[in-house]
Amino acid sequence: MSNILTILIFLPLIAAILCFFIPKEQIRLYAIGVAAVELFIALSLWCLFDYNAAQDLQFVKQVTIIEPLGISYYVGVDGISLFLVVLSAFITLIAIVGLGDLERLKNLTASIFVLEMTMIGVFCAMDVILFYFFWEFSLVPMLYIIGAWGSGNRIYAAVKFFLYTFIGSLFLLLAIIYLAWFFYSQTGVITFNLLEWYRLATPYELQLWLFIAMGIGFAVKVPMFPFHTWLPYAHGQAPTIGSVLLAAVLLKMGTYGFVRFSLPLFPDASVYFAPFMGWLGIIMVIYAAMIAFAQKDIKQVIAYSSISHMGVIILGTFALNPEGIGGSVFFMLSHGIISGALFMLVGVIYDRRHTKQMSEFGGIASVMPIYSAIFMFMAMASAGLPLTMGFIGEFLSLLGYFRSSPVMALLAGTSIILGAVYMLNLYRKTFYGAVVVEENKNLKDLNRRELFALVPLVLVVAWLGIYPKPVLAPIDAASKSIVQIMYMRATDNRDATKDRLAQVNQPMVGGR
Repeated sequence: MSNILTILIFLPLIAAILCFFIPKEQIRLYAIGVAAVELFIALSLWCLFDYNAAQDLQFVKQVTIIEPLGISYYVGVDGISLFLVVLSAFITLIAIVGLGDLERLKNLTASIFVLEMTMIGVFCAMDVILFYFFWEFSLVPMLYIIGAWGSGNRIYAAVKFFLYTFIGSLFLLLAIIYLAWFFYSQTGVITFNLLEWYRLATPYELQLWLFIAMGIGFAVKVPMFPFHTWLPYAHGQAPTIGSVLLAAVLLKMGTYGFVRFSLPLFPDASVYFAPFMGWLGIIMVIYAAMIAFAQKDIKQVIAYSSISHMGVIILGTFALNPEGIGGSVFFMLSHGIISGALFMLVGVIYDRRHTKQMSEFGGIASVMPIYSAIFMFMAMASAGLPLTMGFIGEFLSLLGYFRSSPVMALLAGTSIILGAVYMLNLYRKTFYGAVVVEENKNLKDLNRRELFALVPLVLVVAWLGIYPKPVLAPIDAASKSIVQIMYMRATDNRDATKDRLAQVNQPMVGGR
């Protein structure tokens, strides 16, 4: 089973190459088949995963690539990365099933599979150079998807997306290179093994600078305020499948980077910057929610709601305790599924009317009842309705941060109220009232293909909202491991860091 991750990572790349040898009329069936096989392998990974060792890397594969530079092909998953891998495979299949009729379908399918490879690679890579390769290479297929199949001012949106994320990645690369040099200066060994870097005693001042450099790279990808302006453009002009993959998985690469890199590598800096990151998270929550309420474009409402929800994930991450970190990881999964479903739902009516303006609709609940019911369910899940997946992650993230700062957690808790306000406002304007536009009277409800794509998302959101333990348990174990690494490394650097971690992790420090 040591090669299962390698198969999972590179099967999409092989499939992308083979796309061009498949007859045009069979390419959709081929894409669904490959994505289904990929999901089957990801689910097998989940079934074979040892819950009793969820904090440890499993399915590890390590092969030296460039020995003099310490670069290796080193992959593995723990309780955190496992479900992000499953999410990537699941959303890719759902997005392909729900894919509408687009031109140059072979090229699009190849781009999707290359993007899937990079997404899974990011979550599996434990060699930092390998991680950076997948991280940076993910820009290429998404740039192509937005620029070639987008609408409106798609070239501007694609270029803005590329420039923002590429420049942010340069800061990340500088931090990686400097940290590798520092490790060599301390040990005499050149390595990019992340677990080896965890053992490095980094001076406090250096941690601050490296945290900032890496943090910029991660913050742009999230995106955090004030680096968020590329996201509404990208979502607004991207095709439906581009928005689904961008919101569901690519944004999570940034928050995953904070959890996997920033917290354990720079525990002192993480504690020092935690209040600042918390305030940025609160700004994201409130500011983006208010802008979402003011939008007239349905897709823009969901785009800004993503920024607001990512703010909650940032808060959970920088709660610096297992509840917050575990809640933020679970919220990554829930937001990925819910936002992916909402963007897919917007794509349904866009395919029928070629508009996303709320003023062009109204009263379509009576015309498209099944579509309207699924949209309402996902909108309420996005707003954090109890017994849905969205509630669990948001509640745990805020609960974790409440232990760190009750006042800030209460401010962030307005995300639930604000989320309900802008989602219900969207639903009222789009689905209720009289059918004013004559063309809307003839809209067709969801067809079989669209139902096959959306119903599994509804079932997952309901299942994990009622019974989240199969996912939460391994995430919780891995989150405790992250906090334990921070605590143990902080004891050698700064007593203030140790005291702060002890304050928000009383059960953890007590030996739980």
